[in-house]
Order: sequence, then C-alpha cells, then structure tokens
Amino acid sequence: MSSALSRHAVVVGGGIGGLSAAVGLHRTGWRVTVLERSEQLRESGAGISLLTNAQRSLDRLGLGALVRTRAAVMAPGGEGLRTASGRRLQRPADPAFLRERGLSIVVLTRPELHGVLRAALPADLIRTGADVVEVTDTDSGAVVRFLTGEGERTLRADVVVAADGAFSRIRAARWPEVPAPVYSGHSVWRGIAEGQGSRVEPGGSSWGRGLEFGRMPLTGGRTYWFAVANTPEGLRYPDEHAEVVRRFGGWHDPIPSLIAATPAERVLRHDVFELAQPLPEYISGRVVLLGDAAHAMTSDLGQGACQALEDAVVLCAELAVGGAAGSVEDALGRYDEQRRPRSQAISLASRRMGELKLNEDPWQRFRRDLRLRITPPSAGQEGVAMVGDWHPPVLPEPSVR
Repeated sequence: MSSALSRHAVVVGGGIGGLSAAVGLHRTGWRVTVLERSEQLRESGAGISLLTNAQRSLDRLGLGALVRTRAAVMAPGGEGLRTASGRRLQRPADPAFLRERGLSIVVLTRPELHGVLRAALPADLIRTGADVVEVTDTDSGAVVRFLTGEGERTLRADVVVAADGAFSRIRAARWPEVPAPVYSGHSVWRGIAEGQGSRVEPGGSSWGRGLEFGRMPLTGGRTYWFAVANTPEGLRYPDEHAEVVRRFGGWHDPIPSLIAATPAERVLRHDVFELAQPLPEYISGRVVLLGDAAHAMTSDLGQGACQALEDAVVLCAELAVGGAAGSVEDALGRYDEQRRPRSQAISLASRRMGELKLNEDPWQRFRRDLRLRITPPSAGQEGVAMVGDWHPPVLPEPSVR
C-alpha cells in the first residue's frame, strides 16, 4: 500500500476551515494544493471566539499555543446574561465547574487567526485566483478543473476537500436535491472598540426584543462586540454605525461607550444564512465537505469556525490512517460517521438558540426571562460542556519525511 506521502489532496477554499485542513494534511505527510478563488488570500471580519473544542483542535494542528499568544481569554458566558436595561437574567458560570472541565474561550481577530494558519503552510502550496469549475470522479480519485488568469488548468487528487463556504458550488453540484442555504431572519453588525485602556472586559450578552448585543475582550485594551437584529434579508442602511446607535445606544453600560469607541467605517454588517436541510452525507466519491460547505449554521452559539476546526482535525486523522495503510474511501466514511451527527446537532441547537433569544412576542419573552432567572447556572453550564468539552483525535506523524 502506498504511503500518505504519495497522496495528493486538493483543498478548495482558503478560509479558516480550508487552511486548517491543509495544515493538518501537510503535517501528516500528504501533498497538498489549496485553490482559492480570490486573487489574494486574506480574511476580513472583526473578532472570533474559540471555545475549548476549537482550541484543542488547534493544539492538534500544532498552532494552539501560538494562537493563545494573540488572544484574550474569557469565561464562557462572561459575566452572564442581562436585559437591555442591565437587569440580570442569568448568573455567570461557576468558575470551579469551568476549571474542572477545562472550559474557556479565547478571542482574537479573524485576520489574526487566518494569518496563523496561512503562515503554517509553505507559500507554494497555495494558488490564488483559481476558480474551481468542476470536480470529476475517476477510478482512483478525482480531477479538479479550475480557471486561472492564464487559462484552464487541471489537477489530479486522491481527495478533494470542499471548503468553499456556505454557498459551496461543489456541494450544489454533488447534492443538487439539497436546497441552498436560507436566510435565518437576522443580521449581525460587528465591530472592535478601541482605546478601552485599563478597563477589563469580562464579556457577556444582553437580550432585548428581537435584539442581542454581545461583547468579548481582545488584547491591547480592545473589545470585540456584535449586535444582532431581526431584519428583512438584504436590508442595508446608509450609515450602519448610526443604525447600531439607534437600536442599542440606550442599552446598559458599557454598550453605548463600546459603540462610540468604534470607528464608524469599521462596522461590518452581514445577513446570517444557514443550511436548513441537513445533508444526508458529507462525502461523495473522493469529495468531502468541510465547514460551512457541510453545515452552514447560524452564529447563535459561536460554533461556525469551531466546528470547521473540528472537521479538519478529524478528517486529517482519518486520512493519515487511510492514506498510509488503508482505504481512502474508508477513511472518508469514518469522517462522515463522526462529524455529521455532532455538527448537525450543534447546527440545530444554534438555530433554536437564535429563536429563543431573538423572540419578539411579549408574552413568550416574559416566560423566557422568568425561566432564565429561576434556572440555576448549572443547566447552562452542562450545555456549554456538551459542546466545548470535546477531545479531538491525535494526528499521527507521517512514516516518512
């Protein structure tokens, strides 16, 4: 049986999920080519939070320690949950429970995380300006056809990792019966408040009528915040910063000051889409879906990137075994068996969380808030542990370097 070193993986998409898979495959001895449609490999966005499950995945990729040097740390849930006026709905998690389960959140900017992943790969493995138009099955793998500025090119691959995002063209071609992602009903503004000085942001979340405002610490006295609202799909405002002020400027401290400390031109806005109909499988021949291409979910649990990191580590662990001493098809089957149930369950939980916190019905909100106030923090803690206290497989070293 040929070694993993003779195997070639083509990763379609140079985002966080695609680069994570490429790093893991490269570390375990696979030859890797990353095809990114954009002319430049870069990641936009504000902050990103990584629960323990994602941190452990980065540890397996050999990047956890480096990421932590760039990140601030907070307890899951921060100081707890409040209303728009500041009234407490839910107390903070028990620090002893969090320590016992090793649960924490690290927060950094998306470009910082993307940069760490990019730097872990030799530059010649990444081809930008490569627009994949077709993946064709062969008896021994697949052929990837893509367009460049110099014309059409093809690559042969033992595995094609489709990490081409929520509106994945590879997924649409392989599973045409599955509807495209749908609008979740809510939109998110994101920003980074500068110049917070010595103030230590504990993090936390506040709920209003169909509204949420969350805040998280960053290094350098900065604070990452996000604001969520039920809005019609595609609705945009001439001044998005002013719209955030209009909706959230009268909320409890420190929310108004965080918005004021954010440069208006740096407020980002995007609608949230999800793959509402779960896929029957994440594999098709030698094509395997990863991250948003497999399970695009709402941001209500903050698990989109975390689940992509989990996908990457499990896939690389299975392919390291399959590529060295077994069938690649069997390895992909084991990946599907492990990842589909967990990621789809978390996707469903994220949707339900969004429905809960963005409810606009006064009576249902009253009942929800009352239930939250009388429910002990232990209930929420167990939910966090079910998601965050996940242990990824170890990535074996390649037999030959």
